[in-house]
Amino acid sequence: MLVYGIQKLDALNSLFHTSFRMIRTTLIIVVIVLAIAGCATKGPLTEAEKLDYKSRAVTRSDGAVLVSASVLSADESRDVYGVPLEKKGIQPVWIEVENGDDIAYWMMSPGIDLNFFPASEAIEAFSDDYKPSKINKLEQHFDALAFRNPIPPGKTVSGFVLVNLDQGVKMVHVDLVANNRHKSISIFAVIPGFRSDYRARRTFIQELFKEEEIIDYTDEQSFRAALEALPCCVTNKDGTRNGDPLNLVIVGGQDDAFPALVRRGWRPTEQTWSGSVLKMINSAMSGDRYPYAPISPLYVYDRPQDFALQKARDNIHQRNHLRLWLSPMRYQGKSVWVGQISRDIGSRFTIHSPYLTTHKIDPDVDEARTALMEDLAYSQSLVKLGLVKGVGAATKENPRRNLTTDPYITDGFRGVLIFDFHSTALTEIRFLTWEGREEGFIDQLTGKQQQ
Repeated sequence: MLVYGIQKLDALNSLFHTSFRMIRTTLIIVVIVLAIAGCATKGPLTEAEKLDYKSRAVTRSDGAVLVSASVLSADESRDVYGVPLEKKGIQPVWIEVENGDDIAYWMMSPGIDLNFFPASEAIEAFSDDYKPSKINKLEQHFDALAFRNPIPPGKTVSGFVLVNLDQGVKMVHVDLVANNRHKSISIFAVIPGFRSDYRARRTFIQELFKEEEIIDYTDEQSFRAALEALPCCVTNKDGTRNGDPLNLVIVGGQDDAFPALVRRGWRPTEQTWSGSVLKMINSAMSGDRYPYAPISPLYVYDRPQDFALQKARDNIHQRNHLRLWLSPMRYQGKSVWVGQISRDIGSRFTIHSPYLTTHKIDPDVDEARTALMEDLAYSQSLVKLGLVKGVGAATKENPRRNLTTDPYITDGFRGVLIFDFHSTALTEIRFLTWEGREEGFIDQLTGKQQQ
């Protein structure tokens, strides 16, 4: 009996601590709401949001074959399909293939989404919402909208593929197969209706710098020197204090680097506004993932990040996240982005944030840097990678601290990743041997010595 009583007390004690943690988490998020809800505003419509889905379609070609793709917003989806597909986690992707070749092609829907929805399955999701007569009409409508194979030579075929819901951006990968032929085209599509952090900051507007400010480096050594001369760290808004290390450089843009990130599961962050705050509360209360949770601003070039991405884990307290700033540098004609990456491992109160709460980072920021480099090696778009000096080392005995006083340690190097539009196999990736440390990394990554 005594043992049973002790076990019951232990269970009650565990329940109390669990409840306390839930209440504490809720209070943290409520503090965020109170701190920022009054500041939330909606940015102006982008050019893409002003266009209908066909007008904003992105077109890519492979030989005589042209592929256009556009991802529908929730409102467009309802207009086209007549039902709220987004509430069922379904999203239409419009595809048009202009076949100028001399052979018929077949488009592979699993290449767009391994778990795509045939029209019949999408209809079944609404079977409890409408009468059978309505379902029958919807079934005919859905079927008429679907993309139809094959694509005959000299013909153009268009239609929709129903895929799993994404927000902000989607990587549309179109595989076309024929007898002894294969066309593979990737399209980076922006989805309207999402208050993306990068869109609010006009990342993709190249007029951030005057023409005379832009330097295009053509050789590796001069580029290396320029990267080493970059600031060590991000700063606060007025530039008076250093924060997290600038431990990342990405060379590329919308045609190669960003599609590679999206392909590997990195998702855009949402602006901080009342809607995103409510989603954060729901995530904290329910334990559900929020893959687009906002990220606080940090500063380089006297401005907050131009582009922020994250890989969420089980809840809003744990995620890998990176921030990128477009630099006035180019490398062999490609845009150069300076970045910071770290891993969030929890949340805590702090007086060093205007929201009175912050994510706690893993002190080993090099781990997050290396994990990203390994991750993007599988993207099929990474052509070169390596390390460069510029951050400055920080040891366990003498760590540095970010703007919210979290300690971090680092070997002092930045990861450099160079992307290209053409597919690159893992064994074809080349390494920038700038620091004499890459050989061991090569062996770990490829299992073989560099040629």
